[in-house]
Amino acid sequence: MYIIKVKGKAKIPDYIQLRDDNFVLIAYFRADRPLKKLEKYGLEGKEVELEKIIEQLPFGKLQKLEL
Repeated sequence: MYIIKVKGKAKIPDYIQLRDDNFVLIAYFRADRPLKKLEKYGLEGKEVELEKIIEQLPFGKLQKLEL
């Protein structure tokens, strides 16, 4: 799974994209909102780790998500 942080402009907030190994978009959510329904992506119980990764993630750089 891959993660990328997308910079918002003006009134559009920053977003996070989660993509599978074929780079198909599987989740798209605001970077400043609590994460919900993570069990759909196999990430249940990893909310704190994911929040830390999102805070440190540079904008526009696709990275492999390893939790």
